Amino acid sequence: MADSDDFNGKVIEEFRANSGKVGGPFEGAPVLLLHHNGAKTGTERVNPLMYQQVDGDFAIFASFGGQPRDPQWFRNLVAHPEVTIEVGGSTVKARARVADGNERDSIWETQKERYPQFAEYEKTATPRVIPVVVLAPEA
Repeated sequence: MADSDDFNGKVIEEFRANSGKVGGPFEGAPVLLLHHNGAKTGTERVNPLMYQQVDGDFAIFASFGGQPRDPQWFRNLVAHPEVTIEVGGSTVKARARVADGNERDSIWETQKERYPQFAEYEKTATPRVIPVVVLAPEA
């Protein structure tokens, strides 16, 4: 198992054992588990991600720790926008869409204010613009 998979596995286990609360680098931050399908394989994947509540939706950030390319989960969401998310003790079906324009900029600025590491990710990811994805729960 790759180190990132091992890290994710530990975060997922801790998340589920503590009704969505985790420590380590996510201590005190809002975290959800994103269930998505591989763009090519269709295989279900799960990623722990920080989120921002935006009205009744959840915004997530394809920062990839400031890497120069988008994370694979982002490409998967573009190909298969129907997802499931675990938030706290709840599981919710949602539809993903990429935010753009003023909506994206407003959400992104708020995230950088709340969590300054996202401003660092933005610097190291340049010239890539970090995508903001809005997850809208199904009614």
